[in-house]
Amino acid sequence: MYLAQINIAEMIAPINDPIMADFVSNLDRINALAEESEGFVWRLKGDDGNATSITVFDNLFLIINMSVWKNIDTLFDFTYKTAHAEILKRKKEWFKNMPRMHMALWYVDQDHCPTAQEAKERLYYLQEHGESPYAFSFKSKFSIEDLRKYTIKQSN
Repeated sequence: MYLAQINIAEMIAPINDPIMADFVSNLDRINALAEESEGFVWRLKGDDGNATSITVFDNLFLIINMSVWKNIDTLFDFTYKTAHAEILKRKKEWFKNMPRMHMALWYVDQDHCPTAQEAKERLYYLQEHGESPYAFSFKSKFSIEDLRKYTIKQSN
């Protein structure tokens, strides 16, 4: 199994506003870094090469990022130990504070490409029910074995 992730952010201005220019100018570089990173499998992208034009939520200022990684460690390393971390530190320049959980992780079969709707459901599940092997964050780091036990427990 692989690890899928969704994270969302609410922009403080439209994507083509000058306020967002530095964020937008870094998208290609950071996306290329992700694709070159150890453990990267797939990411959601539209015709423009990123996911900023993909509408998943009613709020048009909410943008989505989705990707699949070989495991939680490779995703963590990309997120916090590469140039991505520098962009992440600047998120307040471009995005509103999200009062609810804005990212979710879950396991997918290696041959499964998660849909935006599936990711949205995992995020909402996490927001409503808290962390479990079904949907979790880096704080919990559930394993594939935890998911197997959870699935068996849910089916009984």
